[in-house]
Amino acid sequence: MNNSPSAVQDQADTLRAMGKDSDSSVSHSYQESATRVYAITSGKGGVGKTAVVANIATAMAKIGKKVLILDADLGLANIDVVFGIAPRYNLNHFFSGEHDLSSILVDGPHGIKILPAGSGVQNFTRLTSSQKLKLLDGLDQMHNDFDYVLIDTEAGISENVTYFNTAAQEILVVTTPDPTAITDAYALMKLLSTQYHEKRFNLVVNQIQHENEALDVYRKLTMVSGRYLDISIDFLGSIPADRQMTEAIRKQRVIVDLYPSSKISAAFENLAATICSEKVVSPAKGGVQFFWKRLLDISRRG
Repeated sequence: MNNSPSAVQDQADTLRAMGKDSDSSVSHSYQESATRVYAITSGKGGVGKTAVVANIATAMAKIGKKVLILDADLGLANIDVVFGIAPRYNLNHFFSGEHDLSSILVDGPHGIKILPAGSGVQNFTRLTSSQKLKLLDGLDQMHNDFDYVLIDTEAGISENVTYFNTAAQEILVVTTPDPTAITDAYALMKLLSTQYHEKRFNLVVNQIQHENEALDVYRKLTMVSGRYLDISIDFLGSIPADRQMTEAIRKQRVIVDLYPSSKISAAFENLAATICSEKVVSPAKGGVQFFWKRLLDISRRG
């Protein structure tokens, strides 16, 4: 079997193409104009999810995309640490009514905007219905135009995690080849499928030693989900394990900036390009979503 990088990439492209929805009813103007909202999530901690969010966002911004990161880990903020910023205010101040969203928005590198979470504050680790609506309304009222909103959820299957995943248009699950990480990723998808009727998931396999390892993870998840769940999983790509990532985190820099010529940076850039090339499957997947007013307006104009 040919295991060269190009051959494996061909395999990945083939797997990604399987089950693609070629819905031609989505208008060109909608695809060009609409904000795409991705919840980036994981079944367990320690899979590098926040670093994936930060590096994808940076790679997107470098190719001219306007990106907003929403740090949705409301009790254990991480995004500000990864970027080396110290925000004065955060989402806890928003939920308490002290500030609106626009006043807690902070600047990241390359024009990225960040809505930071609060660290160590337990008041808002479980959002009420009114707080969820307050956040939705606050996002709708923001005048900033974004191409992509990346929601960095907390790890696990808490109520906040399920809310942000169901509120987003797309769900991107990050896992590693570790058996417990794969099991927890499946558990998260099962919960979102059986209890919240989510049918479409995207997959990124992080910290791999070789490309075939990522494809094995994808095959395992699609095999078991095909047997027990009515869902589709789109394999978006993989990120190699790299000791330079530890150094980047220690220096509070994203690796695509610190080591732009590295293999891992190329992987993040490829992943960002893949996401940016993804077609919109539908204007809305059903329930309440971020930017829903704008999305509906755009689809009507289209």
